[in-house]
Amino acid sequence: MNISTPRALKTVTVLATAAGLMALGVGAAAAHVHVDPASTTAGGFSELTFKVPNESETAKTTKLTVTLPTGTPFTSVSVKPMDGWTAEISEANLPAPVTVEGATITKAAASVTWTADAAHQIGLHEYQTFSISAGRLPAADTTVSLPVAQTYSDGTVVNWNEAETQGQAEPKYPVPSFVTTAAADANSTAAPVADTTAASSTTPLTPAPDNTFGILGLAAGALGLAAGGTALVRTRTPRKN
Repeated sequence: MNISTPRALKTVTVLATAAGLMALGVGAAAAHVHVDPASTTAGGFSELTFKVPNESETAKTTKLTVTLPTGTPFTSVSVKPMDGWTAEISEANLPAPVTVEGATITKAAASVTWTADAAHQIGLHEYQTFSISAGRLPAADTTVSLPVAQTYSDGTVVNWNEAETQGQAEPKYPVPSFVTTAAADANSTAAPVADTTAASSTTPLTPAPDNTFGILGLAAGALGLAAGGTALVRTRTPRKN
C-alpha cells in the first residue's frame, strides 16, 4: 500500500493538471464574442443574441457595433431594449440592388451600435448580451457573418472579423456567424403532426364495429321472450268446462 500511494498521488496530480489545461482551453474559447440565433430557418425571422465578455484587465467595454450583411441584407431589424445602453440602427445604400420576395432593395440596415452609460459598462470578469430581431434569413446553407467591433474605455477597439478556415487553427478574433437551414417542406410525405385544434383532420377514423349478429341476437331474444310470455299466459288461464 505504501508503494502504490505515491503513484496514486502522481496520477491524481497529472489528471488534475490536464483538467486544468482543458478548462483553460474551454474558457479561452468561451471568451470569444459569438452569436446565438434562436432560429436558422431560411426565409424566416430570428432573434440573434450576441454574448460579449470583457477581456481587458484594465478597461471596460463601453460600445459594441455589429455590422450587418449587405450581400444578403435583412429587410427588417429591431433592437431589444436594455437598461443603461442606447441602441442605434444605421442604414446604408447596398453595393448592388438585391431582390427579396420580388421587391428590389437598394438600401437596408447596415449596422447596430450599442453605447453604455458610465454605470453599465462591462467590467473585468463580466459579460453582457445584446439581442436583435432580424430577417428575412437568406437561402439555406448560407453563412451569415456578423462582424463585431468592441470598444474599450481606454480607446482600444477589438474587431471580431476573422473568418475561420476548415482544417486550420481558430483565428484569434473569429467573426460571429451561423449557417442557415432549409425550411420545412409543407408538401413533404412525412407523417403529419397531430393538430389538437382540428384533430378530426389528422386523426384517422376508426371503423364502427359490425353489430349485425348482436342485433339478430337481440331480435331472437325478444321473440323468445314474447313466446315465453304467451305460453305463461296460456298456462295461467283457467280452462272452461
